Amino acid sequence: MILWMQTQSEFSMSRHITLIGAPVQTGAWRRGCKMGPDALRTAGLETALTELGHGVVDAGDVTPQAVTVPATANPLIRDLDLCAGWVRALQAAGDVAQDTTPIFMGGDHLMAAGTVPAMAKRADDAGRPLFVLWLDAHSDIHDFTTTDSGNLHGTPVAYFTALSDFAPQFPDLPGRVDPANICMIGLRSVDPAEKAALARTDIQVADMRAIDEHGIAAPLRAFLERVQDAGGHLHVSFDVDFLEPDIAPAVGTTVPGGATFREAHLVMEYLHDSGLVTSLDIAELNPFMDDRGKTARLMVDFVASLFGKAVLDRPTRSRWT
Repeated sequence: MILWMQTQSEFSMSRHITLIGAPVQTGAWRRGCKMGPDALRTAGLETALTELGHGVVDAGDVTPQAVTVPATANPLIRDLDLCAGWVRALQAAGDVAQDTTPIFMGGDHLMAAGTVPAMAKRADDAGRPLFVLWLDAHSDIHDFTTTDSGNLHGTPVAYFTALSDFAPQFPDLPGRVDPANICMIGLRSVDPAEKAALARTDIQVADMRAIDEHGIAAPLRAFLERVQDAGGHLHVSFDVDFLEPDIAPAVGTTVPGGATFREAHLVMEYLHDSGLVTSLDIAELNPFMDDRGKTARLMVDFVASLFGKAVLDRPTRSRWT
């Protein structure tokens, strides 16, 4: 069982949060994700966090580095130079102070090929392991060879775990994530190549069937216990398609049967109570697909819950029950 040493007031202590725009849309086939950071700004993300007592700085948007890289053997891969430039730029942008909590506002999920290695390096610099909570309908564990869509937003996990070789197109990893330190929750669209790749790893997976059978709290609690026991940093990579499309339509890769409003809120509330989250991705928000800002507002609400917004203040808890 996790023994919470912090009090409820300590859980609610203010943080120094840096908002970093990652307007990546070259990793996906459907355009529009580059508007994601501005949609989150318009929906009031900075205000929501400030009202919770946090100090918030908006660092603006990252721009991709101008690079030319060799072609791969797979002719289907799209926008390789731009994707490689984004990975380099986001790894550099992730070089933030240890006392800062970065929120990377995407942008398609290729962004994680930049943000997660940067957070792994930051954890290494602090002498701690990095754990990754991957909230997504997809495992994104393809590589240059196995992708049959050519869309590189399906490759970051294979890259930042070094399970596949991405050189020389992508840079050497500044920090690597041990696959055993990854928990994927919400998977429901995994192709045969990805299933085979997952089977070769120690990645913890709770797909939607497991959630239907056992609930979403059990795998999350078990993972948070591991993070706490290891004294690790925790990066959360939240893809909008983790959610049921009826409540979050602003995504180019909708998959029916996702997490409900309450399930997603429960995840955010557990993460806040744990006090373990050190960085966050918001990925695949495509305002072009949205209904009058519905999804952007919802994501702001979820992020606010992760950082302390509560319907009722709860008494100090000594352990999970």
